[in-house]
Amino acid sequence: MAGAAGALHGAGDHAARFESKAATREPTLVKWAILALSLTFFAVFLLMPLVAVFFEAFRKGWETYLAALVEPDAVAAIKLTVIAALISVPLNLVFGVAAAWAITKFEFRGKHFLITFIDLPFSVSPVVAGLIYVLVFGAQGWFGPWLSEHDLKVIFAVPGIVLATVFVTFPFVARELIPLMEAQGRDEEEAAVVLGARGWQTLWYVTLPNVKWGLLYGVILCNARAMGEFGAVSVVSGHIRGLTNTMPLHVEILYNEYQFAAAFAVASVLALLALVTLVIKAWVERQVGKTGAEE
Repeated sequence: MAGAAGALHGAGDHAARFESKAATREPTLVKWAILALSLTFFAVFLLMPLVAVFFEAFRKGWETYLAALVEPDAVAAIKLTVIAALISVPLNLVFGVAAAWAITKFEFRGKHFLITFIDLPFSVSPVVAGLIYVLVFGAQGWFGPWLSEHDLKVIFAVPGIVLATVFVTFPFVARELIPLMEAQGRDEEEAAVVLGARGWQTLWYVTLPNVKWGLLYGVILCNARAMGEFGAVSVVSGHIRGLTNTMPLHVEILYNEYQFAAAFAVASVLALLALVTLVIKAWVERQVGKTGAEE
């Protein structure tokens, strides 16, 4: 009986493997058609625009390209973009770690609402987000008169740009950490507490080392979105040249003024940042794969 059961079990496994292979077996023509379709979409919608940006940027030579980048308004736009990223990314890093730690390691009322609110920037248009800040901090907004009395500017100034950037980027770190922390469970943290570790010690020596690659991945995505954000920043910036224009806004102004070479030159910097982000992202994914294989 045992032998018959083993034989039936083996036959069942063999049949399951055969069905799995059969379910994924496609004619060669279908495989090549799917591959050709994928490569065509990649070439038309991703590769060709990227090549066009760099081609147009360098079409009039290095002198024109460098002149567009060292122009005062372009330098100011680059500086403002970097400042917004340097402020918003660390803030989102702190929020993302705190939110992910609270959601995955503790039980409390309103937990599901917090998870929902984290996803809010994904469902709200960036333009609407910028408009919200205008309605709150603008001259006719809720706090507008008080800000005017104290000579404080939020809208059409750097603080408004930073706020808009923080809003559109804050889900990225948390959303990378929450699934990772949930998969790891609470066993190691509970063991650390039993051994006498305090909360910060548990976070620093147990939790963060286990999620370091996911944390870095979230920071990379957050930084990429911060530097490339257009909609929300466009609403709150006022488009003041040399003061409140980030790189995406500066590109739009140059293009509308028919300064195509300069527009593509600044756009190429953003494209280069995107490529660097992809390289770092691929490296992080490779490190994650190595870590998973070792475990």
